[in-house]
Amino acid sequence: MKKVVGVSDLKVSNNQNDLIITHALGSCLGITAYDKVVRVGGMVHVMLPLSKADPQKAVAKPEMYVDTGFSLLLKEVFALGATKNNLEINVAGGASMKQNAGEDYFKIGQRNFTTFRKLLWKNGFMIAN
Repeated sequence: MKKVVGVSDLKVSNNQNDLIITHALGSCLGITAYDKVVRVGGMVHVMLPLSKADPQKAVAKPEMYVDTGFSLLLKEVFALGATKNNLEINVAGGASMKQNAGEDYFKIGQRNFTTFRKLLWKNGFMIAN
């Protein structure tokens, strides 16, 4: 079964026949976590780096932010039996949405990726290939 992850959305599965996909990342990040031993995986499509930008919105939609979205993804795959030692983390997206890098004032894509890398380092994860 195909599971489409929308913007500010998260899907997990322990069914090896499921296909989890997302579209049109741009400056957003598509972050996946997969445990190949128990065959549990998931994806979150985050828009913005830090939930402190709007704490109320982060409570209502944690999948919108890198920090809360990645945390929720881990919580969900661990609830399905994944373990930290077997987890493979991948990421895509984080693009600059301006043709000229000097025009990308907010640098959302870059800030999303920097925040994500800090979270990985803090939690002892590495990005798989």
